[in-house]
Amino acid sequence: METSLAQLSIADAAKKLKAKEITSLDVARACLIEIEKRNKSLNAYLEVFADVEEQAKQADARRTQDEKEGKESSPLLGIPLAIKDNILIEGRVASAASKMLEHYTASYDATVIKKLKAAGAIFLGRTNMDEFALGGSTENSAFGVTRNPHDEHRVAGGTSGGSAAAVASGLALGALGTDTGGSVRNPSSFCGVVGLKPTYGAVSRLGLIAAVSSFDQAGPLARTVEDAEILFNTIRGEDALDSTSISETEYPKRSAPKKVGVPVSLLAQGMDADVQKKFDEALAVLTKAGIPWEPIELPTLSVALATYYITNFAEVSTNLARFDGVRYGLSHKGENLFADYATSRAAGFGPETRRRIILGTYVLSAGYYDAFYGKATMAREQLRREFVEIFKKVDIIATPTMPCPATKIGEKSDPLSMYLMDIFTVTANLTGNPALSVPMGTVAREGKELPVGIQFTAAHGDEAALFTIGKTLERGYAH
Repeated sequence: METSLAQLSIADAAKKLKAKEITSLDVARACLIEIEKRNKSLNAYLEVFADVEEQAKQADARRTQDEKEGKESSPLLGIPLAIKDNILIEGRVASAASKMLEHYTASYDATVIKKLKAAGAIFLGRTNMDEFALGGSTENSAFGVTRNPHDEHRVAGGTSGGSAAAVASGLALGALGTDTGGSVRNPSSFCGVVGLKPTYGAVSRLGLIAAVSSFDQAGPLARTVEDAEILFNTIRGEDALDSTSISETEYPKRSAPKKVGVPVSLLAQGMDADVQKKFDEALAVLTKAGIPWEPIELPTLSVALATYYITNFAEVSTNLARFDGVRYGLSHKGENLFADYATSRAAGFGPETRRRIILGTYVLSAGYYDAFYGKATMAREQLRREFVEIFKKVDIIATPTMPCPATKIGEKSDPLSMYLMDIFTVTANLTGNPALSVPMGTVAREGKELPVGIQFTAAHGDEAALFTIGKTLERGYAH
C-alpha cells in the first residue's frame, strides 16, 4: 500500500489525510521509497532533505491541533513537494545546478516557500535543472542530466526537468519549477504532467535566482489540473517586496471559455505528424464538449522566437554579472583582478551559460543595441498588443506545447536546434500571459510510448479559464 500513496494526486491525498485514512508520514515515506528506487537513474533530485520524516510528523501534529481548534487545514498540509534548485529555502543549498553556487546556502525563504510553509507542505528536496535556468532539456546541469521516466535514454525537458520527472515517476506528489520561456511547460509535456506558467506578476519572484527577470515566473507541476490549481492558489498574490507582483484584482474575471483560437500559420512551421494528429484529436474533444475552435492570425508570431532569445541573452548577461568571484559563490584567485573574474567565471559557468552571456553582451553593446535589443523590445510590445486584441475575439489560444516528444539525450547538441523547439512556448513569456500544458496522450518512438502536451494560453489574469478548459479536456479523455 505504501508505495501506491506516492502516485496519489494532491487532491486525493488531501481527502484521505482529512478522513484519517492515511497520515502525512505514510505519504512522505512512500515518496522516499520511490526516490530510493529511481532517483539514482533519473537524477531528478540533487539533494533529498534529511528531515523529511520530521517535517511529516510536524504536519500530522499540526492537523491534530487544527482539528482541536476547529480550523480548516490547507489542502497542502502534509503533502510532499519537490522544489527546483533555483528557489531559495532558508538554510538549504540553492545552487541553480551550477558550480558557481554549488555551496551557496540560502539566507531567507522565497515568498513562494513562505506560502507553502504556511500551508504546511513538506519539502522533499531540491530538483535538478539546466544551469541558471538556461536550456530546454536539463542537459546543461553541472551535476548531470535528468532522464525521462518514460524512456531513460531521453531528456526530461527543461529547465524544470527534475521537478517534472519527480512528479511523473512518483518521487513527489507535486512540485515547483520556474518558467522563463517554457521551462515548466516543456518538461511537463515531455514527462506527461500538468504545468502552469502564471500571468507575469501573479506569483512573487522574490527568492528566485534570476535568469531573465522580465520573463521568469514560478509555477506548479502536478498530475492533474486540479492539483496545479491548488498549488497556484497557494503561491499566488501580491508581494510588497516584489515590485513586479500584481494583486488578484488587477485584471477583470472572465466567463468560462467558449471559443478557442488556433494560430494555424505558426503550426505550419513544423512539428511531428503524430503530434499534430494528437493535437487535432484534443481539439475534437473540446469541440464535442462545446468549446469549438477557429483559425486566428497573429502576424508578429513569426519573429517571436528571435525576439525572445535576443531579450533572453541580454538579461542573462546582466543578471549573471553579479557572479564575479568576489562577493559570493565560486572564487578562483588569479594574478590580478581581471584574472580573478576570468578564472572564477570560466570555472563556475557551463558552456550554455557562457554562450548566453557572450551573446547578451554583444546585443547590448554600443554598436548593436539598436539593431538587436531595441528592435526586439519593439517587436515584444507589438506582440503584446496583438494578444490583447485577439483575446477580444477568442477566450483561449491553443497550440501543441512542444513540436515533438522528448528527444534523445545528446540529440540536440546544436544549440540552435534546441532553441527552435521553444517555438510554441516562448510567446507567453514575451507577453506575460498565463499558459497551461496538459497531457494529450502519447506517441510511439522506438517501442516506447512518449507523452505529448497541448498548451492553452489565456488573457492576463485569467488562470481560471485555463483550469476550466484543462479540466474539460481531462474529463473528455476520461470518457
